Amino acid sequence: MKVFTTGQVAKICKVAPRTVSKWFDSGRLKGYRIPGSQDRRIPREYLIKFLREHGMPLGELEDETTAKVLIVAQDQVLIENLKRELPPERAFKVAIASSGFDAGIQAESFRPDCIVVDFSIGKTEGLQICQHVRRNGEFNEVVLIALLPDDGSSMSFDRSAINETFKKPFDASLLAERIRSLVGARKELV
Repeated sequence: MKVFTTGQVAKICKVAPRTVSKWFDSGRLKGYRIPGSQDRRIPREYLIKFLREHGMPLGELEDETTAKVLIVAQDQVLIENLKRELPPERAFKVAIASSGFDAGIQAESFRPDCIVVDFSIGKTEGLQICQHVRRNGEFNEVVLIALLPDDGSSMSFDRSAINETFKKPFDASLLAERIRSLVGARKELV
């Protein structure tokens, strides 16, 4: 369990250490005092909870505590359902791409932890996205999830580049939990 001093919290929050001490002493920021000392310590999960509750930026903690998910889809209902199940208050940050080209641009700037590809955009385009991600060494750790259409056609292809597949229709909350567990294996999601 990682803990912070009031000085470290002040630096993260970009406030004076005295302000952090006031938050602590008033009970708004949870933590503990070092026995035999007046020094305060704030556990990481309490700090993150405090920052989220007060709408403050996570700063340097964001990368290690937020699962960044890139959704490549054109189906607006699907996008809205996934965005509802992957809210910021549950440690998700979502970006949307509607094509393979757009996905490439988004992946470079957004640096996702997980890419969800809806194969309804086209089997060939969906496969190309997955293959390009795997060929790029910078994205070796990215979790790839394919959403396969249930249109009766057989979808036979090499799935070795893909971590997980879901067949439509599916429960968006199950997908969100699967993303949380796959990404959470590498990050400390709160």
